[in-house]
Amino acid sequence: MSFLLSAQLIALFKGMGTGAGLIIAIGAQNAFVLTQGLRRQYHWPIAGICSLFDAICITLGAAGMGVLVSQSPVLLEITKWGGALFLGWYGLNAFRSAFEDNSLKGENRGVSSLKQAVITTLAITALNPHVYLDTVVLLGSIGSQQAEGLQIWFTVGAVCASFIWFFSLSFGARWLAPLFAKPIAWRILDLTIALVMWSIALSLVLN
Repeated sequence: MSFLLSAQLIALFKGMGTGAGLIIAIGAQNAFVLTQGLRRQYHWPIAGICSLFDAICITLGAAGMGVLVSQSPVLLEITKWGGALFLGWYGLNAFRSAFEDNSLKGENRGVSSLKQAVITTLAITALNPHVYLDTVVLLGSIGSQQAEGLQIWFTVGAVCASFIWFFSLSFGARWLAPLFAKPIAWRILDLTIALVMWSIALSLVLN
């Protein structure tokens, strides 16, 4: 009994560690969650959407969907070019914002309504092929390879890592608020976001 419990805990923490390693990185989702967390506007729904989407993708991947996605050239091409175009456009907007004096305050930035927040979050998440590669293909494949009876524990661990990260990022952004009271901080963040978005879009096109 104790051996089984130990194996389950190992699978759980393995899922959390693997999930955290893939999710905790500078990317489109994290940049958007951080920006809205700094504004303290619609940050909880945004964190919830990112976490829920990850949970669905990880679960589908563990159930065998990862193999199907990786073997579908058409689906990969659609997400590749759609994601590259959207991320390029989002990066351009961030770049422009960095040099607009009237947008260097937190209250003048980000999305202006819950509807826009939901749509933007879904677009950043669903149109980014890296999300599917990290969750459906990689985490899903690793989860499906766990010993019988332990797949669910690995999956739960990976899902927990996603929820913990996005809500921590959203909540923790408040501690950075004093720093972003200065316009130069927003300018640096915008330029960083633009470079991140463009680098992801470029990597999609080149790959």
